[in-house]
Amino acid sequence: MSRIPPDAFEQYVALGAARTYQALAERLAVSKRSVVRKAVAEDWQGRLAKIEAAGRDKLDEKLGETLAAVNTRHLRTLRLIQAKALQALHGMALDSAIDAIRALDLSIKHERLILGEPSERTAVSVEEVIRREYERWMVHDGAETPPAANGASTS
Repeated sequence: MSRIPPDAFEQYVALGAARTYQALAERLAVSKRSVVRKAVAEDWQGRLAKIEAAGRDKLDEKLGETLAAVNTRHLRTLRLIQAKALQALHGMALDSAIDAIRALDLSIKHERLILGEPSERTAVSVEEVIRREYERWMVHDGAETPPAANGASTS
């Protein structure tokens, strides 16, 4: 009869970061060899991998839900600020409406950021980059050449 209890795997998992077959063997007062035999027979490594994967999936799901809730709350707040800013703009003269305009601008930028859109148009087209690099590297006809290159004497 084995002296390894039926809940040995649960105890092994509960060891956490200090989880080794040797640590479990010492805890159960049995040989490491006995623990290894039982672990192989019951596929402890495969079971542990499934448990850890399931834990990661649950954590990822919870983190995703938390992030979604935060984004929803922030969007609700930003839209409230926009509504208040627009209300304020309706009752003000144009020269005294700057605070409402700033609040509206800021809330719109943050709303676009949360929704994954750029808050400012800073994108540069590939065409613009190529044109700029072309102008930088190309030598135009009629451009001055250094004196040594055109055969002129420097003396």
